[in-house]
Amino acid sequence: MSPFCQIAAFGGLALLGFAASASDVPQTVKATLLSNSIQLDTRNVKPGLVTFDVNNASDDKMTHELVVLKTDLADGALLVRKGRVAEEKFRKIGEVEDVAPGKSKKLVVKLAPGHYVLLCNKRGHYSMGMHTSLVVAP
Repeated sequence: MSPFCQIAAFGGLALLGFAASASDVPQTVKATLLSNSIQLDTRNVKPGLVTFDVNNASDDKMTHELVVLKTDLADGALLVRKGRVAEEKFRKIGEVEDVAPGKSKKLVVKLAPGHYVLLCNKRGHYSMGMHTSLVVAP
């Protein structure tokens, strides 16, 4: 029998169970949006589905967003034009827009191995330091 398949019998009822792979295990990353930074509770996750629990805890009373880009560039090395990063130059994985002060939103994405930059791309916010990196590795 395959190590990934087991059969259990309970009172005449047979249940077929499959072992979960690493990509099936739900992962949550808490992303806190501050006035001049983005803080993650972890900077490393495994490939698969990742839920970003995004909270705008900034004290500037501004609306923020969280954009996830796949790139090998360092999080502070993205080109800025007219106060914003050109998202179309990168592989955009997803985003949550318009997270009001004191509010939270969730973003669920499937991430492949690699390096990602998370940023707020409201005009001027990236340059104020609202960016960070995330590494996805087995």
